[in-house]
Amino acid sequence: MASTTPATQEPTIRPATEEGTHRFSFSSISVLTNAPLTPFPHAGLVTTNPNQTDIPTILALIHELAAYERAASSVLATEASLLATLTFPSNPSHGYAKTLLIFPPPPSPSSTTTPTTPTPTPLPTTTCAGMALYFHNYSTWRAAPGIYLEDLFVRPAFRGRGYGTRLLRELARETEKVGGKRLEWSVLKWNEPSLRFYEGIGAERMEEWVGMRMEGESLEGMARREVGGG
Repeated sequence: MASTTPATQEPTIRPATEEGTHRFSFSSISVLTNAPLTPFPHAGLVTTNPNQTDIPTILALIHELAAYERAASSVLATEASLLATLTFPSNPSHGYAKTLLIFPPPPSPSSTTTPTTPTPTPLPTTTCAGMALYFHNYSTWRAAPGIYLEDLFVRPAFRGRGYGTRLLRELARETEKVGGKRLEWSVLKWNEPSLRFYEGIGAERMEEWVGMRMEGESLEGMARREVGGG
């Protein structure tokens, strides 16, 4: 995911800020933070200039991920609700979650090909290739913070080029930056391509855990439940 192909730019990463799932965890973050990335033809410059104008892109990616996970009708997010709940560097004390957006770089005018150099499929350079949406959590056993990856999505036209690995590497580095010990997320059980991908880069299935959730009426009922005893 090096050869004699000409040096090329990496994709640009910009912070913008389910039922039947497997839980995954990176407890050894260095596995990913130190992992080399294959120099794809469209694969480096990281910028930290997110702003609220990215919200329509984030919402579109959320809808595309939900459609891929066969749950398109479950999305209730709107541009207004994302603006009210996401964190951006311009207002770091606001919101509950952060987003990384990844974009392909513009084609390098100095790039050349040879008979032995495969010609990459052209990619739209103004289109966001994917995103990672995450928030911080905490481990009592480790007495350390961590990161929970809520959504990771790479659009189909950009898959197989290392973009997903690049997003995960950025998150692993962010985990280390805050002194964290774990990067965790959940995967639908039927999503075999993603399960194989995550295990291939060193993630561990947390088979002994079962995810639990309250929402809607059950959440409202619990919030108003009378609790007797001491």
